[in-house]
Amino acid sequence: MYDSHITRLLALFLLLGAAHSALAQAPYPVRPIRFLVGFAPGGTNDIVARAIAPKLSEYLGQSVVIENRGGANASIASELAARAAPDGYTILLVAPGHATNPALLKLNFDSVKDFAFITLAAESQNLLVVHPSFPPRSVKELIAFSKKHPPGSINYGSSGTGTTVHLSAELFQYMTGVKWLHIPYKGGGPGGSR
Repeated sequence: MYDSHITRLLALFLLLGAAHSALAQAPYPVRPIRFLVGFAPGGTNDIVARAIAPKLSEYLGQSVVIENRGGANASIASELAARAAPDGYTILLVAPGHATNPALLKLNFDSVKDFAFITLAAESQNLLVVHPSFPPRSVKELIAFSKKHPPGSINYGSSGTGTTVHLSAELFQYMTGVKWLHIPYKGGGPGGSR
């Protein structure tokens, strides 16, 4: 009886000590938050991050600093986030490539286990567009035009190798029997400015 009473009393003191330590800590966040974006400035992911950051900063009462780390279909930024301390001071805006990268690249992190997913921030669609000086005016005309020209003589740009834009264009080529030359960029911003 005496031993169980001491054990309970000791457990109570330990719990009170832990609670005191938790109360003594400063509230989160006490320093700026690093917001990683896996693409160059100017593309969809960057635009979404720049729309979210001010509201997040206002809500948290702390600066949210966007850091663009483009390349390798956002896996460079993803690896930085995976290696960051799990303290809430590094967040990452991921794109669909986060799910497809393990099938396309050798990664030094686990796309699922190394992350705590928070929310769906935005949705976007891929569009097939051509420059006004390019002759085809419809998908049907584009397919016919592509088949009349040597494979690889028609270029298309994407926001990077393995992105949904790249994979969608590869699927389109496979389904229609055309062959274009892929020009990958480090994001939609640089790709769209050409």
